[in-house]
Amino acid sequence: MRIDILTLFPGIALAPLAESMMKRAQQAGIVEIQAHDLREWTTDKHRKTDDYLCGGGQGMLLKPEPIFAAIKELRRDDTKVILLTPQGKVFKQALARELSEESHLILLCGHYEGVDHRVIEELVDLELSIGDYILTNGAIAAAVLTDAIVRLLPGALGDARSPVDESFSDPNLLEAPAYTKPIDFRGLKVPDVLLSGHHAKIEEWKKEQAVIRTKENRPDLANRPR
Repeated sequence: MRIDILTLFPGIALAPLAESMMKRAQQAGIVEIQAHDLREWTTDKHRKTDDYLCGGGQGMLLKPEPIFAAIKELRRDDTKVILLTPQGKVFKQALARELSEESHLILLCGHYEGVDHRVIEELVDLELSIGDYILTNGAIAAAVLTDAIVRLLPGALGDARSPVDESFSDPNLLEAPAYTKPIDFRGLKVPDVLLSGHHAKIEEWKKEQAVIRTKENRPDLANRPR
């Protein structure tokens, strides 16, 4: 897979992806990640990427010219162009799995008041938001999206079972509580069932605890029809 990130702040997008599993996935050739400064496709001497809103309004808007030029240069026949924007569809684990099947993604990072709508109409295949809140720029969201997708690629985690057993593998259920050694820490003990070696009882306990945690932390999931 190849992921190209178009942003005014390449360093912000790449910093979280240069460590740990993301770094190893790139070194292993599982994914190629490049972040590009949108200013590279400007043509004026001031390298201007934004302008005032037509019709008035606060803030600035990313201009269409450099975005059209950048995507024309980077796009392939198998490319999916994604705009990171608070107005987009909320990004979920199921969509991360779908996108992990793609060969090439271009992640366009919104900034200021967003992008000229002609970019969305003509170039963007999918608008995505990582949550109902506002960030200073889309480069942070692009890093989040990239991490969530890349870790699902074969070999990226090293253990093929890891993505299967995580929260949101079942979209209506969080993971059960997890424990490690020491067995007794300051009087707080690991539940006996996890030490029993009885796999059926352990699985039953995990399912029960997953339901409890989901009801406590994400009642919106617990109450959603299956």
